[in-house]
Amino acid sequence: MEMKGAMGGLYKLTEWITRIAFSNILWVICTSPFLFIVLTKFLMAVQTPEAHNEQLLSNWILGILSPFVLFPATAALFTVVRKWVMGNPDVSVFKTFFKGYKENYKQSMIGGIFYTLLFVIMYVDYTVYMTQLDGFQLVGIVMLVLLIVLFVSLFNFFSMTVHYEMKTTQLLKNAVLLTLIRPFRVFSTLIGSAVLAYIGTQMPVLFVFFLFCLMALFAFFNFYATFTKMQEQQERMKKAEEEESETEQALLESMDSAKKGENGSKP
Repeated sequence: MEMKGAMGGLYKLTEWITRIAFSNILWVICTSPFLFIVLTKFLMAVQTPEAHNEQLLSNWILGILSPFVLFPATAALFTVVRKWVMGNPDVSVFKTFFKGYKENYKQSMIGGIFYTLLFVIMYVDYTVYMTQLDGFQLVGIVMLVLLIVLFVSLFNFFSMTVHYEMKTTQLLKNAVLLTLIRPFRVFSTLIGSAVLAYIGTQMPVLFVFFLFCLMALFAFFNFYATFTKMQEQQERMKKAEEEESETEQALLESMDSAKKGENGSKP
């Protein structure tokens, strides 16, 4: 029997809190090696800021771990929130998460290697242009803009990985293209994620239970809204083309009929 009123609303709210918290905890567990290095790096930066070699080593470890740990777990999290956004909130979070982890592991790992390499190359270029080469700051600013676009395209990459069956090269290309073609919603996702991250810095426990899942949910919601809008536009264009084709066909038939009538009236 379905509860109504205030009790029904409270029950649904409790259900959603449980779903989000469980999904977030699964993501944290699967990415724990990566998160451990991030935490260690942060503590080193606070306690021993002069430990540059250790910081550099931790950066290398993070770069190596990202494709094999962070990317597959994030794709699995997007698999769960995709079900919710598409109107199926009652799926098993545990089964859906690890099914998505298994199905998307290879593709997300390859995409992770590509993204990690690009991030490293572009970040090194940005650092060199901004700090070591006089007169090349403008190039450094361009590299920074490209870094931001590349980072933002990650939201589309994960959304498309779990929503489409494409080759990895197509996913990577389309993720960047969609970011450039439809920047508003993707950058609104970035802004929303930044706000959630700021809230997390005030209450770090939220990172463990809610924030990463909320970021993924917001990102896929925006992606799916963009996808739906593009589909509707495509259908309208197709319908308009069909109507135009029908009008042209009717016009041709009318003209052909008139021509035959004219020929028939001749002696």
